[in-house]
Amino acid sequence: MIKTKQRRAVLVTGSSSGIGYHTSMYLAENGFTVLATVRKESDATRLREMGNPNLIPFFPLDLTKPNQIESTSEKIKGFLHSQDFNGLYGIVNIAGGGSIAPIELLDTHAFHSELKTRILGPVILLQHLLPLIREAKGRILWIATPALIPSPFLTDIHACDFAVNFIARTLKLELSQSGISSILIRCGGIDTTSPQKTMNKLKESMSKWPYEKLRYYKPTLENLKKEFTEFDKKRTDPLRVARVIHRALTETKPHSRYRVGYMSGFAAFLELFPQPVVDWLLTRRYRNAGEAGK
Repeated sequence: MIKTKQRRAVLVTGSSSGIGYHTSMYLAENGFTVLATVRKESDATRLREMGNPNLIPFFPLDLTKPNQIESTSEKIKGFLHSQDFNGLYGIVNIAGGGSIAPIELLDTHAFHSELKTRILGPVILLQHLLPLIREAKGRILWIATPALIPSPFLTDIHACDFAVNFIARTLKLELSQSGISSILIRCGGIDTTSPQKTMNKLKESMSKWPYEKLRYYKPTLENLKKEFTEFDKKRTDPLRVARVIHRALTETKPHSRYRVGYMSGFAAFLELFPQPVVDWLLTRRYRNAGEAGK
């Protein structure tokens, strides 16, 4: 098999659904060999049945389990070597979920799992695969929300985004002499099944939380559910995210940040204001939401 610079392998985490699934399909259809990681055998089987030779599922990869990260990394190294690839051209970190809850009522077990899935797991994976990225002078992409601003009830999601932002920017500095790009893809509202799952989980949680604590947040949470119903109608097709990821992987001089999705521009604009101003604006909005929910 002839080794050419055009043959590029990219690893995509969270390929079973949502942005990860659409990204894996789009990249495979546009010339990349996609190493699509999933947690379940049924998802790996479904991807194989797509019949695209550029789409190679790898399972199991649960980013909360270091032993699976190590074994999957070894499988990837073996695959790339056997197929005579010039290293690994990219890692696209997409896997993750999240929930809605006040910090006082946050499921800390689930929060711990999310921190491992979105922060610790990707770092361990990178430690295993960075030599291959360095060989290909490749790129590391991170999916995050479009703005680093405090968002009530979204700690499970946005705390990870703050950390991802730090890691991506720090890697950009540390790896700059190696010719490796570390890139943030900042997503607004995207039309996947994840928001509905998150909302269903919120409704279930509210029915179980002790009322003596829930009562302090219930009016605002009820109003939030209404806002999300309207927000969901305007979410962006995940295929647009896949196209932005493809662009970040193929541009000769990629940007450090890209943004895509409903409200991503406004959120990024809000981030430009001084923190006290943003906190004041968000406090007013939070209080008004509480009044509207009563």
